[in-house]
Amino acid sequence: MRPLNSACLSLLLAVVAGCAATPPAPRGAPEPVFYPLPPDPPRIQHLATFDSAGSVGTARSGLADFVLGDEGRTEALKRPYGSAFFDGRIYVADSRAPAIAVFDLAARRFSTFAGTGAGRMQQPINITIDADGTKFVTDTMRNQVLVYDRADQFVAAFGAKGEFKPVDTAVAGDRLYVVDIEHHQVVALDKRTGNRVSAFGKPGSAPGTLYHPTNVALGPEGDLYIADTGNFRVSRFRPDGTFVRTYGEAGQSPGTFARPKGIAVDRTGRLYVGDAAFQNVQIFDKDGRILMAFGKPWDGKQGLNLPAGVAIDYDHLALMKPYADPDFALEYLILVVSQFGPNKVDVFGFGRKRGAAYPEDSPPAAAGKR
Repeated sequence: MRPLNSACLSLLLAVVAGCAATPPAPRGAPEPVFYPLPPDPPRIQHLATFDSAGSVGTARSGLADFVLGDEGRTEALKRPYGSAFFDGRIYVADSRAPAIAVFDLAARRFSTFAGTGAGRMQQPINITIDADGTKFVTDTMRNQVLVYDRADQFVAAFGAKGEFKPVDTAVAGDRLYVVDIEHHQVVALDKRTGNRVSAFGKPGSAPGTLYHPTNVALGPEGDLYIADTGNFRVSRFRPDGTFVRTYGEAGQSPGTFARPKGIAVDRTGRLYVGDAAFQNVQIFDKDGRILMAFGKPWDGKQGLNLPAGVAIDYDHLALMKPYADPDFALEYLILVVSQFGPNKVDVFGFGRKRGAAYPEDSPPAAAGKR
């Protein structure tokens, strides 16, 4: 067979592109899956799963495979950990790639960026995106926080040798809070310069101490919620490091933890905690009372498998609304990342179903009525 000249190759590539039909929707459950189970009214629906380029409709046709061979073949997520939703895209830190995978839902494109030169990633674990698009990536092989701009170009690397082993970050004003799993503490940096401002936490099990902390979430009141994984709890601190309280303890019953990791806090103060051992996400109210859990252990086809990252998003409801039940009104989105199994990034929606009766909607009892 004679090799294809550039004109023929261009024609074939155009044909390949032209053969693409309407991109398929992200893969979700064939029937709506709600939590909690009946007879309780539904609050959370599983909407979709993102695990590869095919999830956003960019899988190649057979003709493309024939023309291009292995070159340019799209790849699935390998071992993701944390994620963030920003500007119509889901960004996923893939520790084994090693790179940040980008699912562009609006453009239906999949891409990755790994940085180059001084900005090349070695083991990205988590990603935090500031309001201006600045990305902070914790790299546990480099032991640094890598900074990229809105266009994914490398800007800086925070952290001197031996300073910390960063696992997650949170942005609050001009501060970047870094969870240091090795020194059992949280370090506050100037988010523009990377200069160290303060630190809090010390190893231990007493209230106010930390042991192998992994993830952090910022509450609506500005407090920091730390997944204190080694102590089987979540610890809450003021921005200045003042200890507030803990949530949960070691156990096997609802409201307890075995391996808490990913955490998030919604605008009302509800706390979401993913547990890599229980393979679910538990929800607590602002006073620490368990409300419900969602997600199920991986059964070979569906479910969570070592969930590591949990994130909440209010800005992309329109993009995910087509995947919600028509009678289910979305209020915000919950992203849960599993390190293993086919369902790497599951998107859930928190909301209300039309016609369902919710306890908080009931009128208060009359005074003196028993």
